[in-house]
Amino acid sequence: MRSSLIAANPTDLEVYLFHEGRLYQSYELFGAHVIRDGGAVGTRFCVWAPHAREVRLVGSFNDWNGANSPLTKVNDEGVWTIVVPENLEGHLYKYEIITPDGRVLLKADPYAFYSELRPHTASIVYDLKGYQWNDSSWQRKKRRKRIYDQPMVIYELHFGSWKKKPDGRFYTYREMADELIPYVLERGFTHIELLPLVEHPLDRSWGYQGTGYYSVTSRYGTPHDFMYFVDRCHQAGLGVIIDWVPGHFCKDAHGLYMFDGAPTYEYANEKDRENYVWGTANFDLGKPEVRSFLISNALFWLEYYHVDGFRVDAVANMLYWPNNDRLYENPYAVEFLRQLNEAVFAYDPNVLMIAEDSTDWPRVTAPTYDGGLGFNYKWNMGWMNDMLKYMETPPHERKYAHNQVSFSLLYAYSENFILPFSHDEVVHGKKSLLNKMPGSYEEKFAQLRLLYGYMMAHPGKKLLFMGSEFAQFDEWKFEGELDWVLFDFELHRKMDEYVKQLIACYKRYKPFYELDHDPRGFEWIDVHNAEQSIFSFIRRGKKEGDVLVIVCNFTNQAYDDYKVGVPLLAPYREVLNSDAAEFGGSGHVNSKRLSAFHEPFHGKPYHVRMTIPPFGISILRPVQKRGERKQNEEEVHRHVIGRRARKPASLADEKHRETSRAVWGEVPDH
Repeated sequence: MRSSLIAANPTDLEVYLFHEGRLYQSYELFGAHVIRDGGAVGTRFCVWAPHAREVRLVGSFNDWNGANSPLTKVNDEGVWTIVVPENLEGHLYKYEIITPDGRVLLKADPYAFYSELRPHTASIVYDLKGYQWNDSSWQRKKRRKRIYDQPMVIYELHFGSWKKKPDGRFYTYREMADELIPYVLERGFTHIELLPLVEHPLDRSWGYQGTGYYSVTSRYGTPHDFMYFVDRCHQAGLGVIIDWVPGHFCKDAHGLYMFDGAPTYEYANEKDRENYVWGTANFDLGKPEVRSFLISNALFWLEYYHVDGFRVDAVANMLYWPNNDRLYENPYAVEFLRQLNEAVFAYDPNVLMIAEDSTDWPRVTAPTYDGGLGFNYKWNMGWMNDMLKYMETPPHERKYAHNQVSFSLLYAYSENFILPFSHDEVVHGKKSLLNKMPGSYEEKFAQLRLLYGYMMAHPGKKLLFMGSEFAQFDEWKFEGELDWVLFDFELHRKMDEYVKQLIACYKRYKPFYELDHDPRGFEWIDVHNAEQSIFSFIRRGKKEGDVLVIVCNFTNQAYDDYKVGVPLLAPYREVLNSDAAEFGGSGHVNSKRLSAFHEPFHGKPYHVRMTIPPFGISILRPVQKRGERKQNEEEVHRHVIGRRARKPASLADEKHRETSRAVWGEVPDH
């Protein structure tokens, strides 16, 4: 076994890179690995414990007695290792750490690939190799298409409370592949986003307070079972995003906290270390070994589990030092996030790196070489908060809160945004999305349909938390399951049907998504009608003349023969109306094609007269024959040039007006 022992020792380069914060495959060195050399087999264990006086290996293979299993200290910086000359796959183990003051700690392996089912806390020797992936077609497709100009509708879910078996047990990863994937596909979602699946001791933490960053939780099966789940998603054409928490961690005794009796993974200073609100400890993002641990962890989920991206949790908690009355930038966090994103995109440029950031930190989604943090998407928390506040406003008072709808277009293109209605908005007494809507039972559904429609029409990718698709009436009950019984009720079934058709409409028409991150993709028609709380705007695709006209009415008053300015001289067909009877609405729809009149209105060269649904959204598309699209664009061009000729201005003034029109639209004609 001597040759294996020699080969198992960390190399000088590995140790150097680890302590430099740049060993990005540190999971290949640390943790438990079954090693083979010729006919010999052994299991190597390696751990970082810089303050430990002694480290011993204990487990089911030595009756939890580490007296004869001491680890060897490789260097002064605290890397310890041992090779046990047998195959220990499936065995339980922990590290018995003797602290500088003589205390004995039993710690799970920070790099363990598998862990005991809670409430037990031991690590398990597990060989990740051997799963045969069948997602090569998905990987090729992902490399071929840029997500930025593609549709993206994310279904966010908590694995343990989406659905449970009749006896209350969880579905396994393999069983959920059969239950979840067809359901999500039928509704048209493009990705699923899973609340954290790292090993965690407390169900009520939803996975956000982890102890095993390299252990997919054993609640639902084995690592190979989760590989199977992701593989099945990819084969079905679904992307998989996981919530990931590199900012803070659980303080349970067996975990990372005070790992060797002193601050190891966390900051040494208590004010920086302690997250008093969540009862967790903050990672020391300035420590090189912690960076190796965390950046390697992101690459680990990409390499072994083929996940397509990360929603990085609580970025604001990292960017600013905690426990201060004022906001003070944490330079270690800024440097870490940039290093993380550079490493991830070097590994795979098609990964989704999504920042859950509630601050106005600039250039979150700008590349690091241009001074940004290097993410490629950010949750638009401002839009979400403004829209929910607006929708909770009594309809007759919404005219006084008009700018809560329009304000987001002032910054919509400052970052690459995702519009989220996430789990955070439907828990802890915040009520469900449906129950946030004011008014009668029917009006609640109508307003929620309108809200979803506006979300789909607004620039940015989309995210919806589980249960919202059929208008869950109660807020999220994370210890139970979704209220599937609601499918017995007509309006909930019709809401589900509406979401299906809304997503299908979104995916069918390119103006909804092709220019999500380009100001050319959006133009107000009328943003000034506060009195009636009606908004109208245009979404544009990349091709000339590929447009949609969207009209939203945030009151319960319907209107007939309502004039709306339009960009093209063509008949318009209503492709979706949230007030249709099939969705549970009152039937104020535009069933016939709408003729465009050659008369300017709302600053546009033409207009249509249409029915405006109460608490509704109407989406119009011009019907054009071949050759008409170019002719229409030339007409619009002449119209714009003519208006400029009638109203001379300096180049600077004209540029200012063009920018203002793109953001705010024209003042309506009187």
